[in-house]
Amino acid sequence: MTDRKRYEGMIAIIDYKAGNLRSVKRALDHLGLPARITADPVEMRAAERVIFPGVGAARSAMESIANSGLAGVISEIVRRGVPFLGICLGAQIILSYSEEDDRTDCLDIIPGGALRFPEGPLKVPEMGWNNLKVCRDHPLFRSVDPRSQFYFVHSYYPQPRNDDAVVARTEYGITFPSVIGRGNVIATQFHPEKSGRCGLRFLREFCSWDGKDGTC
Repeated sequence: MTDRKRYEGMIAIIDYKAGNLRSVKRALDHLGLPARITADPVEMRAAERVIFPGVGAARSAMESIANSGLAGVISEIVRRGVPFLGICLGAQIILSYSEEDDRTDCLDIIPGGALRFPEGPLKVPEMGWNNLKVCRDHPLFRSVDPRSQFYFVHSYYPQPRNDDAVVARTEYGITFPSVIGRGNVIATQFHPEKSGRCGLRFLREFCSWDGKDGTC
């Protein structure tokens, strides 16, 4: 049996030795979707879609990716057009850099940086439920009710270099990009696996998405 046949329909959850991997797996199990936590390049290359979930620090995540040789694998998967989802930290490390730890070089899949919330009246990290304001047409958000709330836990947020990579924004002291995407890549600062029915609906939509974002 070929690797492609063996992993047909499989969703690879990237194991970078940290983060909330099992909560994402449980959410996909609940939806009846086949998923596997893996750091095996063969499994990742053969999967039909890939998720990089995350909590924690950008530098340690990038060190784990580098030590396991997965940076090139992730870039290859994205180039091939495989639907790719980054969650929380996974939405930050697909950028060029993070301000965390006096600047950490990241995967540079979408040009831009992960910035820390400025000092202000609101508590950092943001922790709790918040809304999205969808600002660009995207297949995964066409059916999102504007009243829907999603769960956030973060001190940094993604800031793409180009506004056309911003899919949705959220208010928390400032207005920040909370969903970014380009082509077959979509990334959420919120945690869909912790966002109740709205989050599960999003994960289901991602797992049937063809990787096309509707742009030219």
